[in-house]
Amino acid sequence: MTTVLIVDDQPMQRFGFRMLLESQDDMAVAGEAGNGSEAVRLTAELHPDVVLMDIRMPGLDGIEATRRIIASGDRTRVLILTTFDLDEYAYAGLRAGASGFLIKDALPEELLSGIRAVASGDAVVAPSLTRRLLDSYADHLPSSSGPAPATPADDPRLSSLTHREREILTVIGQGWTNAEIASRLHLAESTVKTHVGRILAKTGTRDRVQAVILAYDTKLVTPS
Repeated sequence: MTTVLIVDDQPMQRFGFRMLLESQDDMAVAGEAGNGSEAVRLTAELHPDVVLMDIRMPGLDGIEATRRIIASGDRTRVLILTTFDLDEYAYAGLRAGASGFLIKDALPEELLSGIRAVASGDAVVAPSLTRRLLDSYADHLPSSSGPAPATPADDPRLSSLTHREREILTVIGQGWTNAEIASRLHLAESTVKTHVGRILAKTGTRDRVQAVILAYDTKLVTPS
């Protein structure tokens, strides 16, 4: 059973999400919050598997709430909901540690599959959409970890990666899927998945979205 905390300042929006989630045999609504402060407090109390997080809310917004939830070290994952698919706030949310984002007018099945993906430790944002997002905003928002070294070779976050792992992290940042990596680098897809898992573990990135951000931060990939 996947437990979900719904965070939105619009009661009718929360009601709609609740009705959808409660129609699923494998999901349960852990609670509801109308702002970021409530979201942080209820996450600490309820430890939901997933927080469905709105961005624009009065008081503490969804970005800062996400940052505080992730910083707490809780196992909870955050799925951000945004109005526009190239919203700079969504990018900031990914930097804050969210596992992905969806558009508010997504189809019900897309929202449900997104929640399930995040709960299982996967990322929701499609590689091509991630690339568009980062290309649009990488130059406009500050890095969460400060300025990167002049070259990827100098960055300590990459020091434990093998040559092949750096190669795969680079193409992940370029938006390649596992299937594309396997085909173009002449590897089995299971081997690619193993490499991706090792990259996440060695770099301390939580999921594929965060790995893409790391590739940009360390200048393995630069905005086109």
